[in-house]
Amino acid sequence: MGGYIPNKQLENQTVVRKYRELLQVVWPRTDAEERKQIRKAFKLATDAHYGVRRKSGEPYIYHPIAVAMICCSEMSLGATSVICALLHDVVEDTDYTLDDMRELFGDVVANIIDGLTKIDDLVVDNENISLQAENFKKIFLSMSKDVRVILIKLADRLHNMRTLDAMPPEKQLKIASETSYFYVPFAHRLGLYAIKSELEDYAMRYTNPTEYFSIAEKLKDSEQERATMIPEFIAPIQQALDKAGIKAEITSRTKSVSSIYNKMLRKQINFEDVYDIFAVRFVFDSPMYEEFDICWRIYHIICNLYQTNPSRDRNFLTHPKPNGYQSLHVTAMSKQGRWVEVQIRSKRMDEIAEKGLAAHYHYKDDGESADTDLNKRLEDWLLRTREILDSKDADALDFLSEVRLNLGLKEIYVFTPKGDRCRRVPPCSTSPTHCTPTSATTASARRSTTTSPPSTRRSTTATRWRSSPPRNSSRRQNGWSLCRPQKPAAASRTSSATSSRNSSPPESCC
Repeated sequence: MGGYIPNKQLENQTVVRKYRELLQVVWPRTDAEERKQIRKAFKLATDAHYGVRRKSGEPYIYHPIAVAMICCSEMSLGATSVICALLHDVVEDTDYTLDDMRELFGDVVANIIDGLTKIDDLVVDNENISLQAENFKKIFLSMSKDVRVILIKLADRLHNMRTLDAMPPEKQLKIASETSYFYVPFAHRLGLYAIKSELEDYAMRYTNPTEYFSIAEKLKDSEQERATMIPEFIAPIQQALDKAGIKAEITSRTKSVSSIYNKMLRKQINFEDVYDIFAVRFVFDSPMYEEFDICWRIYHIICNLYQTNPSRDRNFLTHPKPNGYQSLHVTAMSKQGRWVEVQIRSKRMDEIAEKGLAAHYHYKDDGESADTDLNKRLEDWLLRTREILDSKDADALDFLSEVRLNLGLKEIYVFTPKGDRCRRVPPCSTSPTHCTPTSATTASARRSTTTSPPSTRRSTTATRWRSSPPRNSSRRQNGWSLCRPQKPAAASRTSSATSSRNSSPPESCC
């Protein structure tokens, strides 16, 4: 229990205060009947966990209330998710059953709680069976029916990571490694950037403490520099925005420790060479049809005031990331000679960027025009997961490995001769038999093969494939164009065979 000293009177007051804070957050998006159900779930959880304490010594009820708060305040989820978060450990840790949950709160709540309940009665008759992998498989089975299962599970894991100090070192390492392996990629795939970054930082803190605290110390040393540099950088932009009649909320952030470390490894550079440690974000509120126009207006204001690095410009407005992330990025040089990354986005884009899938469905439920492309991609991803689940292979470890590959799946952008982009491509559409390489691409692939080290070939190709549509579409500058298999003309058959022997398609193509 460490240094925690139990005090029942103070703990009761704390429970009531935390519950009232939860109600205050969830109140605007619930009706009287939903709040009545939340109250019933809170009372049941309080009674069920009465007298039980966490490793830290705190009353156990603190945990489900905290998970419910994460669901509603950091994920924008509604009443059903709050109820399930409050009850997520009741069936697993107390005498209540799923039938009790179904009778008291209905089928939907019972099914979600079932997905959140660990398997503890599995008969392990094979040394290769992993109980934890089976638990993950159960989460996927439930998630394929209701995605709120994984969202609540992520909230549960986030609070566990925030309170991991109370656990013994061997438990800390196990839980942190598990978080890094499974939960971080999942949060990333669902677009939960804020939660993904926090989980990744906590995981690194326990799995690689030396590097973590070294970078954290360097960030602390540069805190004073940020305190003076960022306001000076923002001031002229704010004046120009006011003059242009654009109202935007301006915030600044420091790149997360894990993100800095990953970039240092990826680029093989020192901490001092990571130029986008500082970032400024401009968030404005506008109708969807005005979002792009305002983004570009702010972009031009920044370019007129500061020297920018065009090679670092990122247009995620028309080319959103697979998880729905949209923003316009520009990197500008401050008066102190430090590069500052600027992110420009609408309030809607910002909420989706921070809260991912949860925010997407929040906007959808509110009746706003939802991103149908994002919705289709998420449905496709869930469909791929269901197909893996439906396979006859009963090995949960193989299943988990295959799903993790599915989580990290990269997209290939293919442009038609007219410059139209096809994001979702049928299976094997980019194999050599379905693609016609242009001479420019063949030469580029050959140069890439001979001059680039193996570790950089894929990233070079991916960058080229993610570029903007061709300016002169008739030249097919983007290389491998999507087409139906065709019989080669007699005159070009020999040259085509020679070309195929001497060069290979880009790695990302196949």
